[in-house]
Amino acid sequence: MSRFRAALRTHSVTALLVVAALVGAVGTAARTDPSMPTGLAAWAEVVAIAGVALVLLLRRRYPFGAPAAVWLASAALSFADGRLVTSQGVVFIVGLAAALLLGNLPNVVEGRIGLVIVVGCAAIIVSNDPGHVAGDLVSTPLLFAISWLLGFALRERTEQKEAAERRAALAERDREMTARIAVAEERARIARELHDVVAHAVSVMVLQVGAVRHRMAQEDRETREDQETLENAEQAGRTALAEMRRLLGAMRQDDEQPELLPAPGLERLESLVEDVRGAGLDVRLQVHGPPLPLPPGLDLSAYRIVQEALTNTLKHADAHRAEVQVSYGRGEVEIEVSDDGRGPSNRDGGDRGDGGDRGGHGLVGISERVRLYGGDLSAGASPGGGFVLRARLPVDQVRP
Repeated sequence: MSRFRAALRTHSVTALLVVAALVGAVGTAARTDPSMPTGLAAWAEVVAIAGVALVLLLRRRYPFGAPAAVWLASAALSFADGRLVTSQGVVFIVGLAAALLLGNLPNVVEGRIGLVIVVGCAAIIVSNDPGHVAGDLVSTPLLFAISWLLGFALRERTEQKEAAERRAALAERDREMTARIAVAEERARIARELHDVVAHAVSVMVLQVGAVRHRMAQEDRETREDQETLENAEQAGRTALAEMRRLLGAMRQDDEQPELLPAPGLERLESLVEDVRGAGLDVRLQVHGPPLPLPPGLDLSAYRIVQEALTNTLKHADAHRAEVQVSYGRGEVEIEVSDDGRGPSNRDGGDRGDGGDRGGHGLVGISERVRLYGGDLSAGASPGGGFVLRARLPVDQVRP
């Protein structure tokens, strides 16, 4: 049954045209007026009327030629028999359909030529009908012209719909492109921040190796070999630091200044909360459980998550209060930031959280940081109203 319905929708117009051809042929054969010819001429008229309707089956291949042929053939037949076309109501309906198709042509010039064909041929058919009255020469062509105008109006609507679909598709591609750029920029920013963390650790290692090497005595051979090994390790560390600085310089934007302050962590949340309160948002901080020793990179990312969430709330949520909860569990730290603002609308329009605009993708940075450490993130409307963001960061996975 479903296949039958699908086939009916696909071939419904074709079926109607075939039915119209059969009705026209039967009606022509059943004519009893005195002008009806007999013999072979009568059968020729039956075939001709059926052919007029069936010509529209070629409308997809010949969008201008097929409906124009309907009118030109009808006008030509009216010269052979003035009552042939006007005596069949189904031909009238086919003529309306052909006029509508000519008005609906995407080519404006062809459409206007089609209008001339419709009006001219309609006037010829009416004038060749021996039973016409003077008013028919105006009313009948006008009726078919209205059908053409309806097709023209549908064409305008179709073009507007297609233009809207193209604009929507283009806007969607722009959004996807903007999102990809935002992700790339955020990953570069995370890499620059983690560079500072890693560079500090490598610097400490190099200094410690150098200090041990200088304290070692140089008398016995075994000590000198150990000292040479430490010297090689120190040189490798210094080379790695130089390469990391060069890589950071390539990643840093032209107008971006290097970070001179120590990388923040969760221990600086009180200061962050005070700054946000000073900006006009009532923020409350709650810490559950004894703090875990966090790796520097994860500690920095956890701080940035809270910073980004509060910045979005302050700038885009129209909220009065916000609450930050940091929960330390077994091998994980969970962060929850909730507010009483207007919910999820425009929540992805946040800034960097450190004063720099990132082009309206506030949750991108949070998502990238959580993904970096294999955590979980959920963000959406709160059951009691407002917005809530939860991030879980596993600690064991990032420990050496």
